[in-house]
Amino acid sequence: MKKLLAITMASLALVGCSGRKQAADTADSESPVAADSVAAGHFDVRDLNGFKLHIYLTDDQMGDASFIIEGADSLVTLEQPLFKVNAAAYDSYLASLGKPVAHRIADFHLGNTADATILMPEGMPEVVKGPDYSGMMAHFAEVYGDSIEPLPTGETVEVPFGATVTLGGVPFTFLKGAANDFPGANILMGKDAVYSHWAPAKAHINTLYAADIAGVDARLAELEACLATGATLFVGGHGMPAGVDEVRFRIAYLNKVKELRASLPDAAAFAAALVEAYPSLPGEDGVQALAESLYK
Repeated sequence: MKKLLAITMASLALVGCSGRKQAADTADSESPVAADSVAAGHFDVRDLNGFKLHIYLTDDQMGDASFIIEGADSLVTLEQPLFKVNAAAYDSYLASLGKPVAHRIADFHLGNTADATILMPEGMPEVVKGPDYSGMMAHFAEVYGDSIEPLPTGETVEVPFGATVTLGGVPFTFLKGAANDFPGANILMGKDAVYSHWAPAKAHINTLYAADIAGVDARLAELEACLATGATLFVGGHGMPAGVDEVRFRIAYLNKVKELRASLPDAAAFAAALVEAYPSLPGEDGVQALAESLYK
């Protein structure tokens, strides 16, 4: 976990820039059922089987996304925003839906839930209190100051991995996330959508996503598990909404990473071969750092 924290600190700028670039590049091509502009970022609304998924692409410094799941009579929030400008826009939009908030979920990201009770995957309440996660949040406070929300103070309720709980009339299945990440969940919402820490994308990975071959294997296992749910929409705390094609692309890409790492002698050869295999793929500026991490 200490290694993950160090990578997080080193990668904040990369994540933020990458997230904002992907949002700018794909906002128009990811055609939503409905879209509403807000003061910061924008909402992408998807009509799914039995509920609506409101995807808030914050355009914040870390490329975060937040969500509202709208059932027939009530709302469930997921990964509420960290930055105050986004929290205000999110809360205003939430209120405009005219339904009560039945539950709030914090999976990987703490946000502006204040003193509300939050649901978390098993193990995460202890992790967020521990030195690594709390140190990360303290670092954010140092870097961003008064522009971010105070840490939540409400009670937490743990949801076991493998459990399905019905919230706001919508079933949520908490599947164990990638082994190289915080012990958060990949959450199947209804039958159509899966939330993960990172949305799959047709882009190069960075070292926060996978820093070694064990991490690549963990991400492959995660993607295969997400694909096996039968979902057609894949969203993340970072990244744009994606479909089955993006999941399959990412699986093929990670297998290529493994193939090149096993067959090439050094980081320079690996980086050159990966760029050659995927010319013009977004995120090329991070390939050298990925190569150096894989060859440590």
